[in-house]
Amino acid sequence: MGGLWWWVRARSAREVLETFAWVEVVTDPETVAWREGGKLEEVDIDAPRMPAGLDGLRAERDAQRGRPGFGALVGREVVYLRQPWDGDDDVDPADYLMEIGSDGRRTRQVEIGEDGSAVRSGPDDWLFSPPIVDLFDPELVGREIRRDEFEEAWARARQADADPA
Repeated sequence: MGGLWWWVRARSAREVLETFAWVEVVTDPETVAWREGGKLEEVDIDAPRMPAGLDGLRAERDAQRGRPGFGALVGREVVYLRQPWDGDDDVDPADYLMEIGSDGRRTRQVEIGEDGSAVRSGPDDWLFSPPIVDLFDPELVGREIRRDEFEEAWARARQADADPA
């Protein structure tokens, strides 16, 4: 999958994450070496103006910063969330219970259909696994669930590739 890339000069990786919504700080040496060969725009985090794309991510983060719950989930090893899906994009309505790592990526997921059926999946079932949540987002606090709620759903769910019969 694509994305927008910049070299951002900052005092720390955390400062980048606190300044821009929906970003991932890449530290993997192989990926960094791959991007060093390209011509990426270099940006100073304190600059008053940001390039197109990054400017909107900073504005989004600025709007979140003063709201209750901002950054409340950051720094945890694991977070459990419930994400309702209303059926857009020709996907049936469902609740997604997700186990999220500290990097915002799913580690496990349970999809609970309107009929109560439950299907579990993990990284081996997904084509790719980008970060799917921004843990600084204050909206996520209201979607947090307890670990035992997730584990109960996981235990009763069938495996994603298992026959539903």
